Amino acid sequence: MLAGFTVQLPPLNALRAFEAVARLGSFQAAGEALFVTQSAISHQIRNFEDWLGAPLFERAGNKTRLLPHGAELARALSLSLDEITAACQRARASTERQPLVIAAIPSVAMCWLIPRLNQFHQAHPQVETRVIYAMHGRDIDVHNTHLAFVFATKPPQLPNFDCTFFLPGDSVPVCSPSLLQKLGRHPVSPAEYRALGLLHDGDTAGWQDWLTQPNTPTPPITGARFEDFNLLRSAALSGQGVALCPLSMVQPDITAGSLVQLSDRVALGGGDYYLLATQTGGQNLAAQAQIFTDWAMAVR
Repeated sequence: MLAGFTVQLPPLNALRAFEAVARLGSFQAAGEALFVTQSAISHQIRNFEDWLGAPLFERAGNKTRLLPHGAELARALSLSLDEITAACQRARASTERQPLVIAAIPSVAMCWLIPRLNQFHQAHPQVETRVIYAMHGRDIDVHNTHLAFVFATKPPQLPNFDCTFFLPGDSVPVCSPSLLQKLGRHPVSPAEYRALGLLHDGDTAGWQDWLTQPNTPTPPITGARFEDFNLLRSAALSGQGVALCPLSMVQPDITAGSLVQLSDRVALGGGDYYLLATQTGGQNLAAQAQIFTDWAMAVR
């Protein structure tokens, strides 16, 4: 505050509400994003307009449209809030010891990361970690994630993240030893695979491609479907059928004898596993992210 002058700031909650409405296109969507009711957003907008002494929206019935000066203000607010968020992240990283946040899709988390995490902590006790899920097909919170294991058809391009190929996504047919005993040998023909029972990851496309033979009609594909790789793997481990699983994820099960690889012929998985590493977050977190990345690439 300057001597003899008082700076009257606009209502900050109303600024957030207005920026959210302008960015998301509706009062309802802004309320959902800010975890408040639509009526609360409307109240904040009215409060802001009263402070400005001018309307920000053209209202016609239940529809609203940003006026030109409202659109200009929204653009400036969006840029300012992004700068404030980035500055806060930098300040937090430089003044507070933060854990290295590692997001991983469930398959990598359960089959690769968690079984090896203690090995990482023993090698690098100075690096504190926090593991969270990265759900396939959903955006990653880039502001609060420092590393992410993802599955994609091509190398993902995210702002402020480096992308490194991690593991191949090609799948092979596997089943439990107890199920294989029923046949007495490895299956050879599509009919023998069907006789063991087919398990599917989401849909039947994988087995449809793998079982199709040239100039031979393929009967309809049946069998239980699972919407998550870990569910599919659990079903295979418990002897419920044959599953097409990424070899890089089930190799420990095969080595341990919990699963049997039935063929060397792979089913192209439609993608591969990648490791994303942040370029931001301060020198300390960047250094920790590099330590983890080097370790993961060495032990994969």
